[in-house]
Amino acid sequence: MQEALNQIEELILDSPRVPMSGRTLINEDDILDQLDSVRVNLPSAFEEATQLLQQREEILTEAEQYAQEIVATAEKQAAAILNDMAIVRQAEQQAQQLRSQTEQEAAALRAKTMAEIEQLQRQARQEWEDMRSRAVTECQAIQQDADAYADQVLQRMEGQFTEMLGVLRNGRQQLYTKQQRIIEAEPEPPRAGPPMAEPRSRQQVGMPQPRSVPPLQPPRNPRQRR
Repeated sequence: MQEALNQIEELILDSPRVPMSGRTLINEDDILDQLDSVRVNLPSAFEEATQLLQQREEILTEAEQYAQEIVATAEKQAAAILNDMAIVRQAEQQAQQLRSQTEQEAAALRAKTMAEIEQLQRQARQEWEDMRSRAVTECQAIQQDADAYADQVLQRMEGQFTEMLGVLRNGRQQLYTKQQRIIEAEPEPPRAGPPMAEPRSRQQVGMPQPRSVPPLQPPRNPRQRR
């Protein structure tokens, strides 16, 4: 379980950082795999705690048996050596006290062991939940920073495209104005005098024909493509 936690730490430290954000970009699949590894290792920790409880139960059972053997031996020795009923009753009382004390100590030790196991289980669950919550929060923050950075880049590109479109519009407008001036500068035919040859058309002269400038369309917003 400790190895899985160390791998999660190395994954966070070795992950690339997002420029100008102070954040770390973590692969979601990798962090979830490590969390699954921690989740798989938790039952082994619970199993070890259960084995520890069983071992303590065995020790308590052996202690109780040993105490019972001591009590039985003491009772036999007292019965064999002492015939006085008072001494026998006193020995029985002591044996009963010893038995009660042993049972109380065994019960207290059993309750303490169960409390420690439950505390370990709660602590393990809480640590796993905290780790998962931190990982999810970190991934969401990194995703938000990446989206904000991409939006800034697209906004700058949009401004550059708008400036380029303005330059193209001005160029077309200047070309159209130049063509209109050429048309207006052509000489008018004389009003009187002998008949003159019919003026040739612009195509016969070889002059460029004026082209109609199509209406300019507003620039498309690059964000509409997304």
